[in-house]
Amino acid sequence: MLARKRILDVLLATLFLLLLLPLLAFIALSIRMSIGRPILFSHIRPGLHGQPFTLYKFRTMTDARDANGNVLSDSERMTRIGAFLRTTSLDELPELYNVLKGDMSLVGPRPLLIRYLPYYTPLENKRHDFRPGITGLAQINGRHLLGWDHRLQLDVWYVENWSIMLDFKILWRTAFKVITKEDSLADPTMAGLPDLDEERRSRLHRRSLASDEATGS
Repeated sequence: MLARKRILDVLLATLFLLLLLPLLAFIALSIRMSIGRPILFSHIRPGLHGQPFTLYKFRTMTDARDANGNVLSDSERMTRIGAFLRTTSLDELPELYNVLKGDMSLVGPRPLLIRYLPYYTPLENKRHDFRPGITGLAQINGRHLLGWDHRLQLDVWYVENWSIMLDFKILWRTAFKVITKEDSLADPTMAGLPDLDEERRSRLHRRSLASDEATGS
């Protein structure tokens, strides 16, 4: 199953890179001229079976700091071209290289943060049975508008119901959403969704308090 998916990934990622090469070069040049180097942003994320890999995106923020040397907020560091790239998801295009390397797939659960790994339920951990994707089922069904539980449920459903036809449907819907800017945010730094680890710790704390109240502790 994964072998067939991998063949499709290599063929389509190669095709997309060739077709998008002029756009990639234009974006890289625009970033170089507006905020300088580096052009790419890299970050360690969990991949297949939770193994770490280096994910690449176009850089969308500066490294600006305040008078005390503290890094400014995302909204203050976001550049005009960065906001455009985030809104249109064009900052994700370098991930095609990750697909060719075998780190990622075109379609699959999005690679989240390493620090989230201890907070998944055993069922939610099934999202790591597939390579992470540039786009996925959650991204075409609300994206930033979804809560964590719903997003992770969609990831698990995708893994359990995968087919080549499903991948093509998700790619088609992704292209439509990018073109129409459906589900995009006017301010891409304000997704409004708390970090998964923060949300899960808060939930555990509330349950602990409720349990203590119920037992009179």
